[in-house]
Parts: sequence; structure tokens; C-alpha cells
Amino acid sequence: MQLAQREFIRGLHNLRPEHKGCVATIGSFDGVHLGHQVILQQLIQVARTQGLPAVVIVFEPQPHEFFAGDKAPARLMRMREKLDALWAVGIDKVLCLNFNETLRNLSAEQFIDRVLVQGLAIKHLVVGDDFRFGCDRKGDFALLQTKGAECGFAVTDTHTLEVDGERVSSTRIRHLLEVGDFVQAEKLLGKPYGIYGRVVYGKQLGRQLGVPTANVNLRRYRSPLHGVFAVTAIFMDGAQVQGVANIGVRPTVNGVKKPLLEVHLFNFSRTIYGEVIDVVFHHKLREEKKFASLDELKVQLQTDISQARKFFNL
Repeated sequence: MQLAQREFIRGLHNLRPEHKGCVATIGSFDGVHLGHQVILQQLIQVARTQGLPAVVIVFEPQPHEFFAGDKAPARLMRMREKLDALWAVGIDKVLCLNFNETLRNLSAEQFIDRVLVQGLAIKHLVVGDDFRFGCDRKGDFALLQTKGAECGFAVTDTHTLEVDGERVSSTRIRHLLEVGDFVQAEKLLGKPYGIYGRVVYGKQLGRQLGVPTANVNLRRYRSPLHGVFAVTAIFMDGAQVQGVANIGVRPTVNGVKKPLLEVHLFNFSRTIYGEVIDVVFHHKLREEKKFASLDELKVQLQTDISQARKFFNL
């Protein structure tokens, strides 16, 4: 049973008196993989025991994106996907802090005072014992315990999960996706890897090439996947359609700066602009490449479709 209505709080300035008093954790939770889910269940168990909301504190952009920009590691999921995954495991509230110059310049003690004490008045913090924070890098588990004793909140460290002798992490999953090991990635995520979003209008080039595509904005600095894949598109009503997808910058047709997700669905002609689809990846067919002409590209697209159909036994 939910103790509180699900709520997404954007920024400290939107915290209200009714948000005070909670059990919280802090992290990026990119992918909300099985390792994250162990931490979140630990958080929820403490929150339910104390009769308080379970709150996850995240940052936007993620700190490494703030510092490294488009050189930062690719996101496994965008914020909308992350929120849905957090709601699905039972989180009550998500506080999203804008990671900007003001936030990055807070000392560890200032962060504790402004966010955890004044902002949320937390009663319990669940966080990894290797967690570091603050512009002075003095924020660690020991400091949190000391401040907790002073300010009236408890601190416990998070449980870790290992699969095949290694800790489950977003970095590990990112590597598996890069090498096309979707089976092992699914094992660590707890579900097949997918990207979902709203179908938007493109330049209709696929239609001109005889291979109409549904275009989905990735809404992230970088994509964890690049190339051509056999996929399944899952619609909000549960319908599933196999197809072939390309994630890349379309080098043959002048290219784009940010990667795009383009999906060609087999035996499908319905107009789906504006609909949300979840594109689940099963098998990598090839890398993206630049062709000498559109005719060469058309030939390759037919080969891609044939290989994807073969993968699905269609």
C-alpha cells in the first residue's frame, strides 16, 4: 500500500512543509537495474517500518554530464523512463535537483544542511559507504553519520548485489550493451533493455527509400547503443510488432549531431505519430556506416530487414 501519492519534485524551491519527514537515498539510479532495486527495496522497507515516505534524490543533469558534457558515459535511460521505473518498484517521491554551479559549489556540510535537514528533514538516509559528495569532497559516510547524530537522522549503508561474482552496475551494463550482449544485460537489468519515447515526425526519408520508419527522440547526450538491431516495438495497449532499428547519426544523408532512433516495423502501416512505444533490443545486426549512394543504402536496408526477419523466424 502506498503511504503517499507519487510525486515528482523539481528543485529545492518546490519543497513544501508537507515534504518534511522521510526516508531517503541519493544516486543517479541509471537503468534502475537489479543492484539498484536491492537498494530501493531496502529504502522502502525502512520507510514502511517508520511509516514515512520513501524518497529518491537524483540530479539533472547527472553530475558527470555537468562536468563532461557529451563526453560523459551514455545514459541507459532518460528521466521519464527512470521515474516510471522508480514508481514501479514502490518509491513515493522523487526529488530532482538541478546540478548547476550553485549546487556544485556547496560544501558537504552545506549540502547536508540545505537538502537533507532544512529541505527534507530526513529521519533516515540509506546510502553507500563509498558515497562522496560536496565541492570539498569531504562528504562521506562518516560525516553523514556524525551530522545525523547531531541533526536527528539515522544513516545505514546500502546492500550490494553481485551476479557471476561481479557487482551489478550501470557501467557493467553499458559495456554489455556496447558489445551487443543483450542476454547478459537483461540478466543484470531484470528485464530486456529497451528505449521508449514518443514517435515524432522525421524527414520522411525512410518512406522515400521504401522503408518507412517511426522516429523516437532519445533525449540524452549520448546513446548506449549504436548500429542496426533486431527489435520489438511494444505499444501502450500491449501490442508487439517486430522490426529493425537504427541508432546513429545517419552519415549517408548529411548526418545529424544527436543520435536518432529509427524503427521500421514489419507488416505495419498504421500512422502512429504522437504515440509512445517501447523499443526492446534483441540482436545487433551491424554497425552504422556511410554508404556511397542512396541506392547502396537501399540495398543494405533490405539486407538488414532480411536478417532481422531471419532472427525472428518470420
